[in-house]
Amino acid sequence: MTGSTLARIGKSTYLHGFFHSRQSARMPNIRSPRFKRASTVAPMQLTKRDREIIWLVHRHQFLRSHQIVALVASSPQQVLRRLQLLYHHGYLDRPRAQLEYYERGGARPMVYGLTNKGRKLLERELGVTGSWSEKNQDIGRMFLEHAILVSDVMVSIELACRKSGDVRLLYEDQLALQSERNQFQWQVKVHDHGVTLGVVPDRVFALEYADHTGAMQRVYFFLEADRGTMPVVRSGLKQTSFYRKLLAYEATWTQKIHQRKLGIHRFRVLTVTTNAMRVTSLLEACSRLKRGHGLFLFADRTVLEKDPFSPVWHCGKSAKISALLDLPELASLPSY
Repeated sequence: MTGSTLARIGKSTYLHGFFHSRQSARMPNIRSPRFKRASTVAPMQLTKRDREIIWLVHRHQFLRSHQIVALVASSPQQVLRRLQLLYHHGYLDRPRAQLEYYERGGARPMVYGLTNKGRKLLERELGVTGSWSEKNQDIGRMFLEHAILVSDVMVSIELACRKSGDVRLLYEDQLALQSERNQFQWQVKVHDHGVTLGVVPDRVFALEYADHTGAMQRVYFFLEADRGTMPVVRSGLKQTSFYRKLLAYEATWTQKIHQRKLGIHRFRVLTVTTNAMRVTSLLEACSRLKRGHGLFLFADRTVLEKDPFSPVWHCGKSAKISALLDLPELASLPSY
């Protein structure tokens, strides 16, 4: 892991020591069950790379094996061997919600989550006290698929930032925002409808870059991973719908809650969904808003195979194609 990568992770002084350890001897081949830890497993000594993997899984909640390979930028064979050991030694988990994929046959990247043993390691060596609360074996298939879509988006953006070299990605733990507990959750009253709605983005992140004048810019994003299971519009707002989410974000912006609660000047809402038809439906719902259309960017999951910084996003304002960093001018409300 490079120094610049450690700086992006934060707590660089502690992480340097955390990732510093002796390399273990070459591991013998192990044939073990996929979803049951082996009673007999080769001994292991945690390496610098092992600790990096554990930290990455902690940060993303769930990661596929090929994503871990890409993020640590190492030999796939070596990383897969270490993942196998980390699982059988109890540092990582393989959620059983993915079991049915393997029962159907065929190859599929394994999904990994963090165990209590992995969390205790992070707490002991890094002082990390907060983590994902769900028990991996209790989650269902739909929850896992949603979480994986979130990590798909975040990994795609992180790899694009590394490739660019000009854009820096900041995760939640790196954002020093003026807020109390549960800083990435809030409530907002939608006055036109007389309801109060809760807002809980799937992820919050920021991108830093230099604009055409050389001045450093930072824009915040609220990510919504939409798997198409939620109705786009309902007859009322008492039940969940994606339109209700849009209204809540619109009200957040109009009432400047993002400035008062989070201390940020501007944000955009990034939605990645299942297919082009769903994107069209979401754009139609966005057009029903009275203001704030330019806050929203939509794309289907094929965007993950492209450069996310290229013009591949559908903007809620006139459904025009936009690049991720084509920022709207938020200073004037009437422009929306």
